[in-house]
Amino acid sequence: MPRQIPYIVGTEGCERFSFYGMRNILTPFLISTLLLFMPVADRTGEAKHVFHTFVIGVYFFPLLGGWLADRFFGKYDTIFWLSLVYCAGHACLAIFEDSLKGFYTGLFLIALGSGGIKPLISSFVGDQFDQTNKNKAKVVYDMFYWMINFGSFFASLLMPIFLRDYGAAVAFGIPGVLMFIATIVFWLGRKKYIHLPPAPPDPDSFTRVARTALMTHKPGQTRTGLAVAMFGVAGAVASLAMSPQWGFVIAACTALVLLLAFGGIGTSMQLERARGLHSDVAVDGVRAVLRILIAFALVTPFHSLFDQKASTWIVQANSMIPPTLTLFGKDFTFVPAQMQALNPLLVMILIPFNNLVLYPALRKMGIEPSPLRRMTTGIVFSALSWIVIGALQVQMDGGTPTSMAWQVLPYALLTFGEVLVAATGLEFAYSQSPPSMKGVIMAFWFLSNTVGSLWVLIVNASIKNDAVISHIATSGFSVIAFQMYFFAGFAFVAAAVFGWYATRYKMVDNYRSDAAPAKA
Repeated sequence: MPRQIPYIVGTEGCERFSFYGMRNILTPFLISTLLLFMPVADRTGEAKHVFHTFVIGVYFFPLLGGWLADRFFGKYDTIFWLSLVYCAGHACLAIFEDSLKGFYTGLFLIALGSGGIKPLISSFVGDQFDQTNKNKAKVVYDMFYWMINFGSFFASLLMPIFLRDYGAAVAFGIPGVLMFIATIVFWLGRKKYIHLPPAPPDPDSFTRVARTALMTHKPGQTRTGLAVAMFGVAGAVASLAMSPQWGFVIAACTALVLLLAFGGIGTSMQLERARGLHSDVAVDGVRAVLRILIAFALVTPFHSLFDQKASTWIVQANSMIPPTLTLFGKDFTFVPAQMQALNPLLVMILIPFNNLVLYPALRKMGIEPSPLRRMTTGIVFSALSWIVIGALQVQMDGGTPTSMAWQVLPYALLTFGEVLVAATGLEFAYSQSPPSMKGVIMAFWFLSNTVGSLWVLIVNASIKNDAVISHIATSGFSVIAFQMYFFAGFAFVAAAVFGWYATRYKMVDNYRSDAAPAKA
């Protein structure tokens, strides 16, 4: 096991405490404090909009961080300097608890810092391995993900109490202190890491190969792929033009999705035209990336379900009866935001259970739990969790008092799905990406979270339409229950398509071929 791994894992534990500490109290803080100037009926919807807009930013900025690291500064320097931006964002939340502009500035800086380092810290883990010890990588990625949830568990359990008893300045300040500690721990390991240099300008880069494929004209052949790509450009422009009606975030994210989707399809259609003008390795690498992006796109419905546990599920818990636990002779009553602590607690249990019990048992039965099989199953379980949460909402809509304890079951189903999708996705993204594209490919993996929250914003915006509300009324469900079942169905369809695609995907091995010396 590389000796530098503890520094990275320790950094991640502190950073995740800081991130989830602020993230998990964000929705209740917005509803109860920052948005008090709005009518009561509008606060919940606006809080969910702000939360998912923030999540979109967090998972969009990996594109920037991956590009800076791959092309200019390398992973270590990019992680370190963006971590300082991250610390500044936490400081803004603590200082500007009563200022809308100041607080939103803090959210922007956290999205920039957290998002910028997000693809790099996980791929930085992969850089510490080569063909001689790559068998340890899965263990470390699971350890890495376990530590993420170790930090998240204590943050989810404690920060709602600090918010309730000591106020926003303390509740948002503590995560800032943990982020500063994370930065120091990461800096302490600087002389032990494997530092892979940023890639020099590459004439066979992904974008140059794609541009060659789209623009090359061959006699007697039409450029259908270019037409498809230009359709995506036109759609992106039209989407941006809808900013006044849709809002800039929805319009800009939709434009990005259209560019990636139709640009990728068009490039795939004409990719062979780049062969001969670029190396075969480069052309095959681009095809590999496009195949990976299809898998990533099919995971987006999972993220649309998972991230709502910190928004939609908290809103539901606010209308439920809080359970009381007696410890050492004292009654302890849970607050809604604390229910999120179930997620990391279950992750810490499920990761070792899967590795030590479930996966060996499946192998003895002749079933290999390959990454794509695990991810398919995970999407299914996330959909099941929303069937259960929807059933609870229907029960509450009928006037039946319901305890928050009933949310334990959907949390368990969603968490099992998360372990199968998210923890596996980190390993899958690194192992399948070409060497020169690892930072950017990891950024695309996190971009699937952005698209997941985009679906949430679109659905939430659509229910403000009178025609949509009238249609929902004919179903016999409340708006929120209908949304829950809609997202469950969305995920079931995605799981079916992902499973079909998994049978046609050929796995590759892109770990380093030999050991590399560490450089200070």
